Amino acid sequence: RMDTDICLFYSYDCFGTADAISFHNNILRIHDLKTGRTKASMQQLRIYVALFCLEYGFSPRDIDIEIRIYQSNEVIIEKPEAEDIIYIMDKIVISDKTIKKLK
Repeated sequence: RMDTDICLFYSYDCFGTADAISFHNNILRIHDLKTGRTKASMQQLRIYVALFCLEYGFSPRDIDIEIRIYQSNEVIIEKPEAEDIIYIMDKIVISDKTIKKLK
């Protein structure tokens, strides 16, 4: 019951496309499939969570979050802390303002 290839958009300078995403019953799930051999990082999915919260006006404190990476027959699951997502959200907002000023 997940939607695939969903663009998460904060601005023309900050956006990304999640492989699979769902938001039901106040639970945000973002999943990503990695086909390469390089060990995947959860940071990309944390950024997607931050973009989702910024785009749709949610606080990560008010929702449950689960992110998953599927790679090499392995599933890595994380439930990121709200404060970690808020930190990323703040970085996105500040960086976007800086980029706009430089343009």
